[in-house]
Amino acid sequence: MDLENQARIKELAEKYGKDDLIVVLGGAEAEASGLAAETVATGDPTFAGPLSGVSLGLKAYHMFELKDQVDSEVYEEQVGMMEMVLNVDEIIEEVKTYRK
Repeated sequence: MDLENQARIKELAEKYGKDDLIVVLGGAEAEASGLAAETVATGDPTFAGPLSGVSLGLKAYHMFELKDQVDSEVYEEQVGMMEMVLNVDEIIEEVKTYRK
């Protein structure tokens, strides 16, 4: 997760609180998605960004997990193709690892 997004998420968590905020990820690789989920949950493991040492405790979900929550036409148009070519189960399992 880039430093700008870390800063933006930190600001939103401070403004709205962690109980009213989730992070929706859309990464194409399980490892990258897991790293982003870890960053918003427990802090930046690379110790390079604004969330270094900052445990926000936010819950992260991958877009694939929210399929039933989105208009089916919009989902198909925006995500459908990627769902066919990526390892969806692996990505979801990696993101779930950091959700408490």
